[in-house]
Amino acid sequence: MDDRERYDKGMARRRQVLGAAWVDKANANKTALNEEFQDFITRYAWGEVWTRPHYDERTRRVLVIGTMLAIDKWDEFRMHVRAALTEGGFTADDIKEIILQQAIYCGVPAANHAFKEAADVMAEIAKAK
Repeated sequence: MDDRERYDKGMARRRQVLGAAWVDKANANKTALNEEFQDFITRYAWGEVWTRPHYDERTRRVLVIGTMLAIDKWDEFRMHVRAALTEGGFTADDIKEIILQQAIYCGVPAANHAFKEAADVMAEIAKAK
């Protein structure tokens, strides 16, 4: 697969996982500074890793949400919680269970903050409806 095919495959998966509106917003915010980075993550994160056959999309979503909680990357956590709820068929209980599982391994303070962030995302989604 060449870089163009990898990009196209990655963009399709990125849209599927995050939603077209989110990806369109990210693309609209490209600048000379971040354009190459956007291309890079589309080709490699989305076109190489997210398209691998071993894990299904739901499992990948769980892994990413748990990892973002573990490493305190709250913007990415929020983005993936939002996408899981709006594009991935996840429920509030699914998000709760991910956070509870991570509380044991990442600590109560991280889980406490994750519950706050997840609740904020859920409120934003409800308000937009």
